[in-house]
Amino acid sequence: MIVEMRTYRTKPGMRPRFLEIFRSRTVPEHAALGMRILGPFPAVEDPDTFFFMRGFPDLASRERMKAGFYEGDAWKRELEPLLMPMLEHYDVVVVDDPGNLIHW
Repeated sequence: MIVEMRTYRTKPGMRPRFLEIFRSRTVPEHAALGMRILGPFPAVEDPDTFFFMRGFPDLASRERMKAGFYEGDAWKRELEPLLMPMLEHYDVVVVDDPGNLIHW
């Protein structure tokens, strides 16, 4: 399994609104494409940071599923213009979970 470990920092005070939209709109869109989401996990000591993991069966499906999401109507027409202005920064680290240690 391939896992993206994602760290997001919102603009000050925007995390609650971002997470509301993330949970209600983004997670279902990911699930419809077969992506697994673990989280989000709000940082305890930083009110503007949160983490989540996004899982894929393999690298080939990761590319296909990401394209389906980022090229789709929901992202292009609704989510991207709504969410991206709320973000200050994000990082993604792609890791391999060959032993399937992460249980979704």
